[in-house]
Amino acid sequence: MRFTAVAKAYAHVRAVDGIDLGIARGETVALLGRNGAGKSTTIGLLLGLDEPDAGEVRLFGRTPERAVRAGLVGAMLQEGQPIPRVTVRELVAFVGSTYPEPMPVDEALALAGLTEFADRRVDKLSGGQAQRVRFAVAVAGAPALLVLDEPTAALDVEARRAFWDAMRTYARRGNTVLFSTHYLEEADANADRIVVVDHGRVVADGPGERIKRAAGGSLVSFDLAGGPSAGLSALPGVVSVEVRGDRARLRTDDSDATVMELARLGAVRGLEVAPASLEDAFLSLTSTVGSTRESETV
Repeated sequence: MRFTAVAKAYAHVRAVDGIDLGIARGETVALLGRNGAGKSTTIGLLLGLDEPDAGEVRLFGRTPERAVRAGLVGAMLQEGQPIPRVTVRELVAFVGSTYPEPMPVDEALALAGLTEFADRRVDKLSGGQAQRVRFAVAVAGAPALLVLDEPTAALDVEARRAFWDAMRTYARRGNTVLFSTHYLEEADANADRIVVVDHGRVVADGPGERIKRAAGGSLVSFDLAGGPSAGLSALPGVVSVEVRGDRARLRTDDSDATVMELARLGAVRGLEVAPASLEDAFLSLTSTVGSTRESETV
């Protein structure tokens, strides 16, 4: 899969602004971004639901439309109305029949955790069960590329865990998976690689650990105890400084050097050192409106 200098605008809004992105077969990639960052437009272009104004999108060497018609792509989108008077089994079997080499229906149902609901009508399912049906439909054709847009919305904690187990099982067969999610801990735990988009551009691309380190690998926090916060940004390793009330939070790429200098300067109360989370890195990468930050390719 490859995007080459892809751009798309709606009226005066440039939703995708020159994205270059390649994904190899067998990769599991998380696509992250704030609302309005360009995620949904990117997915729409990938699936052939829209055409780019500039640039080129290719899936398996084909246009998205031809790749979809060839049965190489399956998608689980956020929106969709249940079909009345059709059972889960009937729906999954029908969708699978439109692909050249579909997954056996019972296998697709088991993978999605729907075996016990196979003979229930789709329009009689709960929200979480309906979300599982969308996943079963997406994998019914055994596509080489699986695209999942907010796949765990409406799922409880146990169902989310079961879903990611199923997704990893599917990916281990050599299939490519691209998913978007607002649950950053899910991206960190389940993606081989994370792509962050902001203002229609890729601002970070690489394994989660590398992105966290690139954005400032650790957080050092301590109580100011009435002391000044001026000069904290000049401490060794410090990337950014945030003061909340009487507590300072320093993002640093060398926590040892930062802590040693703090100790040299005087007593530090309530000191805590913790690795930066993906959420910390995400907020750092996307917090500046109109940012022109260079893409961090790792």
